[in-house]
Amino acid sequence: AGRTLFPPAESFEIRRSTSGRPRQIYADDRRLVSYGVDGRFTLGIAGGRRLLGLDAPANRVVVGDESEPFVREGKNTFAKFVSRVDPQIRPGDEVLVVHENGDLLAVGRAELSAGAMADFETGMAVKARAGVDD
Repeated sequence: AGRTLFPPAESFEIRRSTSGRPRQIYADDRRLVSYGVDGRFTLGIAGGRRLLGLDAPANRVVVGDESEPFVREGKNTFAKFVSRVDPQIRPGDEVLVVHENGDLLAVGRAELSAGAMADFETGMAVKARAGVDD
């Protein structure tokens, strides 16, 4: 994921806070990631589009037509609408929410493990950070 987000041959703009702490990383005036105070990256839509280059099912939570318009608007993804999920996903991971046809719908934070997303009929699977129509 690191090489896909930050290819070695590409230059990036690091936007810093007034104290000098890195806050966001941009490429081509698009936000790839933000750097949280916990030391973890949070994905932007541009970063999510780059991660689509990884082989499926890496970092993906897949939903169908029923929830697609809501997720695209940046609304949360619920477990009952998840059709497939990367088995490596853990709660707190940054994930892509994609349509069954492969289109990126949103980026966000996994609230459940992959197994729970597949098994549960209730509960929030992904807390959306941004939808592609935001």
